Parts: sequence; C-alpha cells; structure tokens
Amino acid sequence: MRKFKRNILLNPGPATTTDTVKFAQIVPDICPREKEFGDIMRLVSTELTSLVANTEDYTTILFGGSGTAAVESILSTVMTDGVIVIINNGSYGKRMCEIAEAYRLDWVEYVSPVDQPIQFDHLQSFIRNRPQPVSYLAVVHNETTTGLLNDIELLGLICKENNLTMMVDAMSSFAAIPIQMSKMNISYLAASSNKNLQGMAGVSFVVAKKDEVEKEMKTRPRNYYLNLYDQYIHFKETGQMRFTPPVQTMYALKQAIMEVKEEGVNERYARYSECWKTLVAGINKLRLTHLVAPEHHSRIVTAIVEPVCVAYNFESMHDYFYTNGITIYPGKLKDLNSFRVANIGDLTKDDIDHFLSLLELYLKRIGYLPEH
Repeated sequence: MRKFKRNILLNPGPATTTDTVKFAQIVPDICPREKEFGDIMRLVSTELTSLVANTEDYTTILFGGSGTAAVESILSTVMTDGVIVIINNGSYGKRMCEIAEAYRLDWVEYVSPVDQPIQFDHLQSFIRNRPQPVSYLAVVHNETTTGLLNDIELLGLICKENNLTMMVDAMSSFAAIPIQMSKMNISYLAASSNKNLQGMAGVSFVVAKKDEVEKEMKTRPRNYYLNLYDQYIHFKETGQMRFTPPVQTMYALKQAIMEVKEEGVNERYARYSECWKTLVAGINKLRLTHLVAPEHHSRIVTAIVEPVCVAYNFESMHDYFYTNGITIYPGKLKDLNSFRVANIGDLTKDDIDHFLSLLELYLKRIGYLPEH
C-alpha cells in the first residue's frame, strides 16, 4: 500500500487518520441512491448505535455536515414543549445557547465554571425553581474548550428524577470515553465522523431512542434540512438520506468503525490516556500549566496556559509546529490566554514525545526556558 505523508494533528478534530481510512475513499463512483450504497449507510448506522446503545431501542440518524449540524438538528427538532436548560461551561455549551436563540426556543442558560465540575445540588435547585416547567436538559460531555469532562451519568439521574429529556453533545467523547445511553438516561446524543472515530470530516449523526424520535410531531417544523424526524422516517422507509450524502466520506467512516471495533473503545481510550499523561508530564516539566484538574479531565484535549514571555506569539508558534508537520489549536477563552493540544486520532506516545521535544526547543528559542 502506498504511504501518505503523515501529519500529526493535535487539534481537536479532524484527527490524524490511518492510511487504510484514507484509501477507503478510493472506490468506484456510485450513485448514492443505489441499494448497494443504502446498505453501506444502514451498516454504518447500526454499528454507530452499537457503540453506545442497543440497536433494538436506539437508532442512528445520519447527516451530511459537521458536528454542529447534529446538535442543531436535535435542538431545532426535538424541543416542542416546556423549557430547555442548557449547561454552559465552555464554548460548545455556549454554541448550543446560540442555536437555541436562533430558533427562538424557550431556553434558559445554566452557567458553570469552565474548569470546575458542575455543582449538582445547585443545578437541581436551578431546575426545580424555574417559574416554568423544565422539560429538557442539554450538555456537552467533553467540553473541548478546556478538556473538562462533565459527569453525564449523574446528570442522567437528575433528568430521571425531574422527568427531563437529556440531550448530549458527545462530539469529543464518542468512541473513546465509554458511554451507555440507557444506563445514563440519554435520549439524544450527537457526534461526528472526524474525532475519536478517526474518520474523515463530513458526516454527523444523532443516536436517539426510537420511541422518542418516533413520537408524532405535533408542532410545525422549525427546520428543513436538519429535521431529525423526517430524516429518520425517510431513512427507515427507503434506506436513503433525504439529500445527497458525502459518499466517499461514508466509505471512510465504515473503515474507521471497523478499526475502532478492532482496537476496542476502552483500549482506544487507554491509548489516548497514555498520550495525555505523557503530555501533562511534559508540559509541567517545561514550566507550563493546564486548566482542568486531572480528576475532572477528559484526557482528550488540554487547554494549556500560554507562557508569559515577550517573544511569545501563538501564530508564530503554530507556524513553527506546522512546518514540522504538527498542528496545534488556539484557545477559546476570552479571559485567559491559552492554546489547546488534543491527543486523539492515530497517535502514539512517541508522537507526543516528539511534540514536547519541539516545544522545548521553541520555548528555549524565545527565551522562556534557559538554553542549558
């Protein structure tokens, strides 16, 4: 097999992919309305469901689009009555608030610190003391802003006690951090092809409880392309998406699913965790700090506080790494200068060691670390 130039992507998705996933896209041209391709999508849907739930009670609804498309599909289709509480403890919780506002949903924001676990007693009181009844709760599982991991199992208990429908953005946790939707009381879960699945960008999806998504729509639709109910019914009846899917990306996703099943979700998370431990030990050695305490960290993406140094500039550092085949990502916190390093994708501890060696050289070059 021909080898591609290998770049090390330390941005939080798209992730570094295997050559086998890349080559899976090279297939004969096919009309996506053919039964053969419909069978591919049914297989992908079933396999994605099985990673987090049983296929008798849950199903996966596919969309062409980024992960935000799946989140928007849930919020704009499902929320038909009552108030939705959206937990905002990072940029992606904030994004859900912005989606809710765009659709003029009846929503309320629960703000929690970006680097601390949610205070569940306070959240419980917040929900119960609303002037209008709350029907839904939305949360990001792994908040990619900082790497904070929200405890969705405890949130599921709160939802069960208060008879709430829970919606989870699992974009940066799906296929790495183990999830069991039934046990965790999750009705809707959004994810995409290009993060821990290690596929190509272009497919987003919603894993949903069948009895929830099959409820008769009693309100006028707010959306069209992203209508979760219509997409589900059309696929169930025809084996096709309503609109043209990203064909080659779907073949790559099929291969990526095969590879995550071969490696194992727990084993993939163990590999990511080893990379993360190496990263954290390395940045501490280089006199840098990260924001989230280890016991609350996802071990997926880390927000690192930028060095205080006159010669430091993120864009220059980014370009330095880029010329060396490594991509890093800027921070998303307004009040704190940071950059982010993700340890997902087809990476090993050696890749993180290589990054740390280059980072040490850079910090010495700008005078943050002594030369000797």
